[in-house]
Amino acid sequence: MPALILLFSGFKCGGPAKAVADKPATTPAFNLITEKQFNDLFPQRDKFYTYTAFMQAIKELGMIRVKITRRAVSVYQFIRTDKNTGKATVIRQDADWNEAWAKVKPDSTYIIDYGNFCNERDPLINKKELAAFFANVAHETRHGLNGSYTDGLMLIHEDNTSLDYFGDSDEYPPVKGKKYYGRGPLQLSFNGNYGYASDMIFGDRHILLNNPDLVTTNPVVAFKAAIYFWMTPQTRKPSAHDVMTGKWQPDAADKAAGRVPGFGMVINIINGALECNLGENNPGMLDRIGFYQHFLARLGVTDANCACSCGKMQHY
Repeated sequence: MPALILLFSGFKCGGPAKAVADKPATTPAFNLITEKQFNDLFPQRDKFYTYTAFMQAIKELGMIRVKITRRAVSVYQFIRTDKNTGKATVIRQDADWNEAWAKVKPDSTYIIDYGNFCNERDPLINKKELAAFFANVAHETRHGLNGSYTDGLMLIHEDNTSLDYFGDSDEYPPVKGKKYYGRGPLQLSFNGNYGYASDMIFGDRHILLNNPDLVTTNPVVAFKAAIYFWMTPQTRKPSAHDVMTGKWQPDAADKAAGRVPGFGMVINIINGALECNLGENNPGMLDRIGFYQHFLARLGVTDANCACSCGKMQHY
């Protein structure tokens, strides 16, 4: 399966974010799904992917909050707070941060609280978010019979591991001898994304840049990488989390492009270039929708107005 191209180079923000209260170490996600349910949803999963690792990833990453501030067009500062200790650390500040030309541009700020994963709204919305997350995870890692919806979490990396997946990145340059092909539940790929994920997860960009195989050898890190992607906005794109919780609303440009809140918008975020604005019969889009409807039913919730298709949405 081809790796996702997840280029997290910036954010489109509407002004300073409001202060948010810290979440407790345990989240309602622990109450949304039991180990038996998890195992039943993924009966053919690779033994690498366990319920225990998933829950540990939720708990540990849930204690991280990151304040992202942008100056000018693409000059960033990241402040990462460990909610266990209250310690805030600047983990990224671009070289041009203090340049006069950057300072005169209005700042935009976005706060990502990873403790909000499936934990920001009421239980029904949280379950719908979990179903949407599982649907995309299952599609990206499936290896079996079309339409069975039993074959998710089978692949720990993409089939073709010969490609380097190097991209231009001043902040996250590739390390000689390492390859950044798709790994983990959402097939993280490209050096820029490994470095960005490493900043968020560890507070140190070098950990995953130097050792991208951690995403395929440490199941907790693998699930953290997937949750990180789900929760983190991309350039011009909202996060999948904000879409599924109703926080994102389309602006005039989005409306003109046919983008509306719902599961279809999540597909657009993850793989819009290959699956969206291509009509209603795209196999990848239909497989994601099928998984979503399957997991909704198994989790005992519905999404009658899901806006599941992205067949008429322009991709970014």
